[in-house]
Amino acid sequence: MTQPLPIESIRDVRAHLAEVVERADRDDVPTVITRRGKQVAAVVSIEVLRKYQEWEEREINRIIDERMASTAAGVPIEDVMRETLARSE
Repeated sequence: MTQPLPIESIRDVRAHLAEVVERADRDDVPTVITRRGKQVAAVVSIEVLRKYQEWEEREINRIIDERMASTAAGVPIEDVMRETLARSE
């Protein structure tokens, strides 16, 4: 079972940023940051960020390949990007 992610206000994170970064880097535990109670960002390890960027690029390429192989009329790139972003939510 996955442990819940730490959630902290931006004010609290400022007070111990080094610890938050260390937790992400060493322990691979992201911290969700809130502003006025709304989740707005996260501190993750660089490895997690890079894996996400690689996955996103693969997804975009996969969708483009699917569309290019289709015999249907062309699809605007805006639609492809919207679909990709929707899948990642």
